[in-house]
Formats: sequence, C-alpha cells, structure tokens
Amino acid sequence: MGGDAPALAAKGAMATIPIVLASTSDPVKTGLVASRNRPDGNLTGGTFLLNVSAAKQFEVLQEAVPKPGTIGFLVNPTLPEAEAAVTEVRAAAQALGHELLVANASSEREIDAAFAMLAQRRIGALLVGNDLFFYSRREQIVALAARHAIPAIYVVREYAQAVGLMSYGTDVNDAQRLTGVYVGRILQGANLADLPVQQAVRVELVLNMKTAKTLGITFPLSLLGRADEVIE
Repeated sequence: MGGDAPALAAKGAMATIPIVLASTSDPVKTGLVASRNRPDGNLTGGTFLLNVSAAKQFEVLQEAVPKPGTIGFLVNPTLPEAEAAVTEVRAAAQALGHELLVANASSEREIDAAFAMLAQRRIGALLVGNDLFFYSRREQIVALAARHAIPAIYVVREYAQAVGLMSYGTDVNDAQRLTGVYVGRILQGANLADLPVQQAVRVELVLNMKTAKTLGITFPLSLLGRADEVIE
C-alpha cells in the first residue's frame, strides 16, 4: 500500500489484517505505528523520506547550473509537511548563497500560474517538491519547465523519464522492494511485530541528455560519472 492517507484508512478499518506500506513520511509522527523498531498493531513496511536531501539536491543542481542566481521551489501548501519543507529548502539555498523564491500550487491552474510567476521573475533553476499531486501532474510540470526554459531538478526518476532535466532522490524501487520482501515473509508466517519499519537509504541520480541539450546545458563529467542513469 502506498501513501499515508490510504494506510490510515485501512488501519482504521482493519484491526487484524496485516498491512504493509510504502510511506513518504515518518510513520510514527503520522500515527501509523507506535515505534519503528517494534511496530505495534497490524502495520509495518518501508519509508522513503524524499525531502531529506534538499541540500544535496541544490549541490547537484549547481553542478549542472553553476550560477543559477535565484532558485525557485515549487511546493504544495496543503501538505502537512509543506512549512517544514520550505524551511529546509530555504536553509539549503542560503547555505549556498542563493536567493529562494517559493511558488505555491495545489491545482493544475495554480501550477500554470506558478510557472508563469517563476518565469517572470527570471529564476535560474527550480526545485520541485515531493508531492503525490505533483507526481500525478509530472507531464504538465516538465512541459512547463521546458516551455519557460527553466532547468529543474525533481525527486524521483519518473520526472526525468518524462523529459525533466534531472532527478536526485531516494530510490523508490528500493523501498518498494522492502515492502515486497515483507509481504513474502508475512505470507510465510512471520510475526508482523517482529518486522521493523525500514527506511530506504539508497539515492539515485538520473540525467536527461536531450533536455540538457535543449536548455543549452552541458553536464560536467563529475556529474555524468555519478549518474545512475543517463537518458539519451
């Protein structure tokens, strides 16, 4: 099961059926489990906290765009973690000496408006926040970034595969594999309480060469050498 909302709903409806989740937030803070090490109840799984690498994302982005000037941050303000994400990203930008321009969007129309504003302010690069709604609108987002010629970095590889410039974040497939292993162990009779909630730690870098060429960007060899995938 993916996402916190369906996991919380399932936990409330099913008190004894084992539930294995893949979550993008802290399951203790959201009330899904009492403890990571000894989950109390009928739920366990894997987590992948995509926003924790904001500082590293900026460093990677700066390698591709050495002098970005003002950097934009697209965030969904309706998310419970939105304020914390903005605080973290702002601190990361300031540490590298860049001004940050936050653009809020929680609908398709607001995404269009956010990109129009970012383009008008002539930002040099963009970080797109972790959000399931943004993920569902990734085709729209990467198209707008291309239309306005904005170099952008995203949190998961599907954006780069949809002609986004680059992605750097937790390997979601790694978290999904963790949940698959747990499902198998439970089906073989393992006690769910003995299966701690695991956090996926592997990160991946994906670069899109075609998009870079369109934007007039040349990835340095140092970045190309670290890439987990280079899309031609």
